[in-house]
Amino acid sequence: MAKVAVVTDSNSGITQRMGRDLGVSVIPMPFMFGEENDVYYEDINLSREEFFQRLADGQTVHTSQPTPVEVLKVWDQLLETYDEIVHIPMSSGLSGSCQSAVMLSSDYDGRVQVVNNQRISVTQRASVLDAVQMAKDGMNAAGIREKLEDVKFDSSIYIMLDTLTYLKRGGRITPAAAAIGSLLRIKPVLQIKGERLDAFSKARTTQQGKNTMLNAMRNDIDTLYGGIDNVHLYAVQAQCPDSFAVWSREVREAFPTAKVRDDMLSLSVCCHIGPGALAIACSKKI
Repeated sequence: MAKVAVVTDSNSGITQRMGRDLGVSVIPMPFMFGEENDVYYEDINLSREEFFQRLADGQTVHTSQPTPVEVLKVWDQLLETYDEIVHIPMSSGLSGSCQSAVMLSSDYDGRVQVVNNQRISVTQRASVLDAVQMAKDGMNAAGIREKLEDVKFDSSIYIMLDTLTYLKRGGRITPAAAAIGSLLRIKPVLQIKGERLDAFSKARTTQQGKNTMLNAMRNDIDTLYGGIDNVHLYAVQAQCPDSFAVWSREVREAFPTAKVRDDMLSLSVCCHIGPGALAIACSKKI
């Protein structure tokens, strides 16, 4: 039976400490702020608190992908003690890191299997946990990759923004649209399903936005995933502990038979939406 290592990146929301506890190697994602030349690595020399403080100070943030040298170093070290690797990067539709990893893996004669399963943040983490379990169950790296790619679209994330500031700052909406939205106090609801971050709905109040997310998730669970018993369900936030306490309770009340896990959106998502966002996510159980 092949000894299989699992590798992911910090877009999954898995911290370095959590990775050590799980036996998973986590490649930190690089961030740059404003005109600085310094590169900051998530959970290495950049904490969540510092990240959000920099956003609050008005600094622009730019994301990048790990360099080939950084990726190959992790792989080569692991292959000294493991037979194979399953590498689970963020969605290929949201970053070039997946395509880069696929190209790099071609030199490893099948020992490195790169999973393109179109996920990010809490749903990417679910894929990592599934991979860890499948490796423990004796599945080889190619089999794990095939299984995860078979179910790549079996997850949903809905996010209600607290502000349009960061979408405007990142160029995803025009300043005029952001100004109008702010005046009308519109609460946009975004969706991550597969490889895209898309607009889903607009709400005029926070409660209307919450109801939109709950109804959308209920519909996905019932029509796409076969019912609540077939999914992992998450109540999620972007640095808003006070409002999140209420939201977490509301998710549990809306899905009383589900085991709901509280979680946080990864920084690669937060850099586009800022603090204050509430979200709900699910992934189908394997």
